[in-house]
Amino acid sequence: MKPITNNLISLLAIFAAAGSAIAQENIESIEELDASSVVGNTERLFRLAGSAAYLDKQALTRQHSTNLNQIVARVPGVFSRDETGTGFFPNLSIRGADGVRMDRTTVMEDGILMAPAPYSAPSAYYSPKVGRMRGLEILKGSSQVKYGPQTTGGVVNFLSTEIPEEETFYTKFLYGTDNAIKAHSYYGNTIDTSNGKFGYLLEMFYDGSDGFRNVQSTPENSNPRDTGHSLIEPMLKLSWEPDTAMKQKFEFRYGYSDLDANESYLGLTDADFKRNPDMRYAGSRFDNITSQHHRTHLKYSFAPSENLSFDTTAYYNKFSRNWYKLNKVGAGRTSAHTVLGNTAANATQFGILNGNTAGALDVKANNRDYESYGLQFAGRYNFEAFNAANTMDFGVRLHKDNIRRFQHADRYNMNANGGVDSVDRRYRGPDKEGNRLQESKAIALWVENEMDFGKLTIKPGVRYEYVDQFHADYAKDKTYEGSTNYLAPGIGFTYEINDANLVYGGIYKGVSIAGPRSAQKSGVDPEESIGYEIGLRHRTDRVNAELALFYSDYSNIISSDAGLGDTSSTNAGAATVYGLEASVSYDLLNGNRGYQIPVYATATLTSAKIDNALDSGGPGNNIYAGGADDARIPYIPEFQASFGIGFEAEKWGANLDATYIGESFGTSLEDTAAAGSSARNGAVGDGFTVDLSGYYQMNERVKLIGGLSNMFDERYISSRLPDGARANPGRTVYAGFEIKF
Repeated sequence: MKPITNNLISLLAIFAAAGSAIAQENIESIEELDASSVVGNTERLFRLAGSAAYLDKQALTRQHSTNLNQIVARVPGVFSRDETGTGFFPNLSIRGADGVRMDRTTVMEDGILMAPAPYSAPSAYYSPKVGRMRGLEILKGSSQVKYGPQTTGGVVNFLSTEIPEEETFYTKFLYGTDNAIKAHSYYGNTIDTSNGKFGYLLEMFYDGSDGFRNVQSTPENSNPRDTGHSLIEPMLKLSWEPDTAMKQKFEFRYGYSDLDANESYLGLTDADFKRNPDMRYAGSRFDNITSQHHRTHLKYSFAPSENLSFDTTAYYNKFSRNWYKLNKVGAGRTSAHTVLGNTAANATQFGILNGNTAGALDVKANNRDYESYGLQFAGRYNFEAFNAANTMDFGVRLHKDNIRRFQHADRYNMNANGGVDSVDRRYRGPDKEGNRLQESKAIALWVENEMDFGKLTIKPGVRYEYVDQFHADYAKDKTYEGSTNYLAPGIGFTYEINDANLVYGGIYKGVSIAGPRSAQKSGVDPEESIGYEIGLRHRTDRVNAELALFYSDYSNIISSDAGLGDTSSTNAGAATVYGLEASVSYDLLNGNRGYQIPVYATATLTSAKIDNALDSGGPGNNIYAGGADDARIPYIPEFQASFGIGFEAEKWGANLDATYIGESFGTSLEDTAAAGSSARNGAVGDGFTVDLSGYYQMNERVKLIGGLSNMFDERYISSRLPDGARANPGRTVYAGFEIKF
């Protein structure tokens, strides 16, 4: 990588020299470069050369939800699979890309990579909690140049709480069904001194519940523990803006997350789901995940001239987790999804799961440590050329990450009354359950230039990534290593018809690479796509509307291995995804007589199909396998929509929000009910939920809030991964308050 590093330094020097040489006095002052944001605000969103969404604090708190899956239901072209009902492990697909644990999506917080190991193991067993955020940004068609490494699936960027400009204390507390508690507080200020401005922020977020699912009781375990969770997330931010002629700013952040959740991979058969969607089999009574996440960065932003600015960030993330979960059933160690897929052929194992048959439960400690760190540098340069006002954005990132797994399994010997006769601790050690390392070293380069000709803006760009990959299987004393690289160009445009209407479009190449084990050991090729889109935006004081057509041509799509046991990713061939996205928001009164009645509606029509049938892997180990040619991509419905209406008076307000998720399938086999060799087969979705929320502003500092989620208690299968049918949360009620002064 040394020659590449030298060339990189030379390239940055050329950029810096160009910034000094071409600077002109008549160029307008440069807009401050903010590398923490990928959209910025609603004004920038309107003029963006590509499809995107920007949800501000008001939009995030409309339903007072901390579940990302529920919040993004309002965003056209984004599909969610709610695995746990809590949003701890989001599964988001943008425009048909694989959505399992978001490993085809670049997940960031304040512009910094947040997946545990973005190159080596991008599956999001950690995701920033949206309940503590001030905003959420999602990029679709325009994301492939600036942001990576996974560029076929777009970008999700969480915006954390900002340091306030004046002394501010804020607290929010909610209590609801299942003893659910959600609390968010922060205190901060910015102080003017003779040495510049000093800012600080202390923040705490908590999310806890007894859980809405119930483990079966048995004669010897009549009071099983709850299925709840506890999450705590403190954060510290510090900033300093020196009082100097050159505009500059330093920022330091440290955040920590600690999760303890009695979550399981195990779902239900369809028959048991119909009887009681909130049940969990007795065999999952030992399941629990604990995780700890440290995230920190030091950022330096400076503007040496009016038309040149830079942003440099050093970051470090460390994530550890141990998901202690049911893995195999019975003496023959049958997979749980196989048992639930055909209970007649696996009657003994099914009895063990229900706690009424003697037999073995293998519980696996999926113990893994992740680490990622790097240095990223971004710049913005304004200049005049080609009879246009140009804004050139450029950047580089040096990154390293790894995942170390050291796993074992315990065997619980159960009796016919659901009791534990004995436990064989570590009866299968790391030599059988996983003792390996994956490591990646990457250099990413990108440049994008926006040329403003007046009504027409053209935005070409290109992204280059080079990745060294290493995989060590210590149990087998084997190592694998190699490298991969890609070049991904793209071009977008906007054309301003008038002040209220704008046309945009673009063509972009997307690339997603497999982790070191899949790529170097199993020979999995990078996933590539060519994405096309064209859209129309309309904006007035009362109406905002957008219509977008998109077409994505995939080759060598990578089927995820997350949640599928000790497997490796595979290439699942070519796929074609196209569709229509529409959204509109309108204020019926526009503040007349002191009232507002805002309404919105969104809809997505999508065709997402695999061109050729995939036979290898089988439907149990690969959700893309088992179907015919032109089978639908799993978990991508053909239609989904949302609608909302609100009423806002001087001191009170209320919102009604409805979401429909169309039917899709858990695998490409496209069964309408779970059958055959795996409970992962079968229909999912086809659910309509309605939420009601309201508030009363007691005074300028105190607000009372409350609401009903899923007020009609609509239940449907939200996921069949990892091991069987699982339901969306039922009706819940909550109430609380906000205080700010």
